[in-house]
Amino acid sequence: MGAIATITRRSLLIGAAAIAGGVAVGYFYYRKPFPNPLDDDLAEGNVTFNPYVKIAADNTVTVIVPRAEMGQGVTTTLAALVAEELDVALDAIKVEHGPASYAYYNREMLAEGGPFAFFDDGLIAESGRAAFGAASKFLGLQGTGGSASVRDAFDNMRQAGAAARQMLIAAAATRLDVPAGELRTTDATIVHQPSGKSVTYGEVAVDAQTLAPETLQLKEKAHWRLLGKPQMRTDMLAKVTGAPIFGVDVNLPDMLYGTVKMSPRFGAKPTKIDLSAAEKMPGVVKIVQMDTTYGHGFGIIAQNTWAAFKAAEAIAVEWGEPDYPADNAAISKALQDALASADGSALRDDGNVDTAFADVAREKLVEADYEVPYLAHACMEPMNATARLKDGVLDLWSPNQVPTITRQLCAGLAGVGQDNVNVHTTYMGGGFGRRGEVDFSMFATLIAKEADGRPVKVTWTREEDVRHDVYRPAAAGKFRARLGDDGMPVAVDMAIASPSVMASILRRTFPWLWLPGPDKTIVEGSFDQPYTIPDYRVTAIPAAISIPVGFWRSVGNSYNGFFHECFMDELAAAGKLDPVEMRRKLLAAQPAAVKVVEKVAEMAKWGEALPAGKAKGFAFTLSFGSWVGEIVQIADTPAGIRLEKMWIAADVGTALDPGIIEAQLVSGAVYGLSAAMGQEVTFADGMVEQSNFHDYDAMRIFQCPEFEVAILENYHKLGGVGEIGTPPAAPALANAVFALTGKRIRKLPLNKEVSFA
Repeated sequence: MGAIATITRRSLLIGAAAIAGGVAVGYFYYRKPFPNPLDDDLAEGNVTFNPYVKIAADNTVTVIVPRAEMGQGVTTTLAALVAEELDVALDAIKVEHGPASYAYYNREMLAEGGPFAFFDDGLIAESGRAAFGAASKFLGLQGTGGSASVRDAFDNMRQAGAAARQMLIAAAATRLDVPAGELRTTDATIVHQPSGKSVTYGEVAVDAQTLAPETLQLKEKAHWRLLGKPQMRTDMLAKVTGAPIFGVDVNLPDMLYGTVKMSPRFGAKPTKIDLSAAEKMPGVVKIVQMDTTYGHGFGIIAQNTWAAFKAAEAIAVEWGEPDYPADNAAISKALQDALASADGSALRDDGNVDTAFADVAREKLVEADYEVPYLAHACMEPMNATARLKDGVLDLWSPNQVPTITRQLCAGLAGVGQDNVNVHTTYMGGGFGRRGEVDFSMFATLIAKEADGRPVKVTWTREEDVRHDVYRPAAAGKFRARLGDDGMPVAVDMAIASPSVMASILRRTFPWLWLPGPDKTIVEGSFDQPYTIPDYRVTAIPAAISIPVGFWRSVGNSYNGFFHECFMDELAAAGKLDPVEMRRKLLAAQPAAVKVVEKVAEMAKWGEALPAGKAKGFAFTLSFGSWVGEIVQIADTPAGIRLEKMWIAADVGTALDPGIIEAQLVSGAVYGLSAAMGQEVTFADGMVEQSNFHDYDAMRIFQCPEFEVAILENYHKLGGVGEIGTPPAAPALANAVFALTGKRIRKLPLNKEVSFA
């Protein structure tokens, strides 16, 4: 047996102190704001007040939303944060993504990166959050992910709007020669109520930009006009009219087109190459061999995309062998070997688990093994980017989630300084974490180097996209529990093995860095759940499988939700307890969690008798700061199991846009149900077997259940939204299948053992 390293409070304190020490050394730098990137490229007549607000002389107000819009509504909610404080209607502003800039670093993406549960408000956890948050500024990480966009922007962007408003009022007071206290703002206009005199924001913007606000007071929630209410999405008109806003829509003068053909065995180099047939094909301009941290292969430049696709097919190449298990059986064995070694880190270790199990009677012991497959992102818009390297300047039109990392890594490939890289972040047709990678931008950069200054739009085929993803990792777990005389669990021991997402990402992006501690993503969704059980251990065991893995909607929570909540359902069945009532008792220390459980049970009329052939399943998860309960009702039909209805209750702390929150909860649930019902990525001979939607499909609209959603606001901290509907979906469905059929399915996808209509 290998050693299980326990993450102690003392070691965390020392680690936090070390990080905080680095902050202290660079305290001045940490406190000093980054330069306003809008100063560098202001159109004539425009004024900028801070990195988030521009106002033109014609009274056009532009809000910079520096997070990627991939359907989750971020351009609407973040713009509303500014518009609320600026007293401007949401439909009266322009929204831009803005440039790649350290000024837009996302503190919340890293603040919760330590091995702390969200509800842990203790000194060590809070010190860790402060240290990780400070590190985010030193790194200058501008990114969209971790359901962190609104949490990060909630103060920053409201303050930006409030500061600009105060500066405009001060300028108007001077212009109108009246006391500032007698001025009111509405619809981008400043009105002196006693006299009726007024000026627009645009008329005083130039004067206002030099004034510093004396006070900065944010609106109380009771006075919000936009926030807290559903808003018309700022991106809706462009999307329903088919406007060219996505990466694949980029169209530039003198443009060339391209695609890529990368090794089907990750990391393997070509051993035999014949480009002659491909180079002779009509429309082909050039074929470029590429060697990167993302893999080895070829970039094809052509006069049109179809010619590039056909040339890629014509490249004759043999590839080397992979350095990872070559098929599913070998991958599963590697996970089981990792579990058998028990060589991991206990990120939760309450009480004394070994003692608790030392004398457990067989009838009080519950054991189970679980496993999940690799999953692809399968964004509707395949990976793409357009690049132009001309006169020492690299321009990238890229649907990406990480502009500053994109700028940094592509600058190195292009041989130019970061100041000579312009990242134009487009809208994206799905992201789910996949566009937090840099491969599609890097490949476009390498291809553009060979295009003599012409722009090249590089579009991947669907097959290339599916077979060269950075996958949600496969994972396996061993679980055991001891039940008390009342049927309640008194001891739980969970060991979970999976390839490390963080280590894999570092190998691709910053290979000179190393992961300084255990990767909590292996067990997030298991170690950090708000259940009170006296003896409770959750161990993360990294499995040495080098297939590239990355952030997939809800990351480790996606499979740990399945593991943890299905096992909890098993414990309820073994203890002859109602699954909802058992959760209420285990969650009693967290009132917000209890209210979510009670609300979703009330909505679904949990406990009421169902007709024969119907059943319900329940699951609860805490992820990204939000508490979510889901219940799904299914029915046995001649065509297979049909999902009839799903109820979702979520406490997000403060609901800034209930319409978007509901849409994201449903979206996340559909994403999780799709994976649970039938999705998997399998391997043969070191290569991914799936290639397109015919063999990696999502659930179709006729399969979707009816949804009913309740949004609660009981918790004292703001939670995320974009990913939180996904973790409870699979376990709720699997638990419903057990209630309906008596089958306890511990391995996904579920269609391996049951059929769905």
